[in-house]
Amino acid sequence: MAAWRMVGAMVIACGLVGCGNSTEEGAHDTLGTQVAELSSPNGRNLNGRNLNGRNLNSAELGQMLVAVRFAGAERADPGASSLTRTWLDGSVFRADAQDGSVLSGMDFVGARFVGELGSGDTVALRVDDIQPGESDDVWAYRVSYYSLADNTWKPACQAADGSALGAIPVMGRWDYREGVAGGGAKIEDTQTFTFACEGAAIAKCVRFGYRPWATTATGRSLAPLHQACTRMVRADFCGDGTSYTMDGNWVNLYDASGVQSDSESWAVEAEWDAEGARCRAPTTRAGAREITCGSRASPPTCGQQQNFLLGTLLMSEIPPAVNQAPL
Repeated sequence: MAAWRMVGAMVIACGLVGCGNSTEEGAHDTLGTQVAELSSPNGRNLNGRNLNGRNLNSAELGQMLVAVRFAGAERADPGASSLTRTWLDGSVFRADAQDGSVLSGMDFVGARFVGELGSGDTVALRVDDIQPGESDDVWAYRVSYYSLADNTWKPACQAADGSALGAIPVMGRWDYREGVAGGGAKIEDTQTFTFACEGAAIAKCVRFGYRPWATTATGRSLAPLHQACTRMVRADFCGDGTSYTMDGNWVNLYDASGVQSDSESWAVEAEWDAEGARCRAPTTRAGAREITCGSRASPPTCGQQQNFLLGTLLMSEIPPAVNQAPL
């Protein structure tokens, strides 16, 4: 995979919510163009600046949006038949209505969902616009949340300049804690999903081709690779939700599953699985910052291709002049 540098502030707050996985020749050029417009595959945030960050995780609510419920979903038309079951088909919403009709795709413009906050309280969410995937099954949604403080709807995902960003719905939820066992882990929950803001780890990894609902050409689920990617993007070496990188550092990643290939002659940084780094080199994106999990230090074989046969899902590389500045 080509390495891209970040072009703006990351747009997802540490804790939650990442393009198709075509392996045909030329597919990576298209992917590279799409990702470059978002930013590099590196940064501290797991989900969005507003959705799980500066608005919903500030004085306004003082807590984080941790998941979105399927139950309680409502159609845009309050007079229409109510929904009896709602689910995700990849990143496309579908639902059964009480009158026997079936809703799908663009039918969800204007639909409302119930978001779960860390305290157990809820917040209203609304789908304002839907952008179907043009060449793959990744759909993007513009979502708002209702601010009780301002009595108005606000973008759930925001760029650094305050403009609205899209979100990719992904089944399940994430553990937003840092520095503890389970931090940064994905929680498989069929009753909830995550609105993954574009530009942060969860959505980025979808855009890189690790669509957790899809499989490789050999039938292997991409879900573990997606989770490994979220660890890699945030440099969560210890697998406890702690990020050891700075927004804007360069990084290259690749796998042995036909999604991303190694395009750089850089130094191996680490090997990754869904739990974090399986091993790491002495020099990483952490720079001078001490990485606390010493048990995952680098053995001489770290970065060798045969390790893909031993449980490694992804490998990351960094350029020789990696930014050494501490966080």
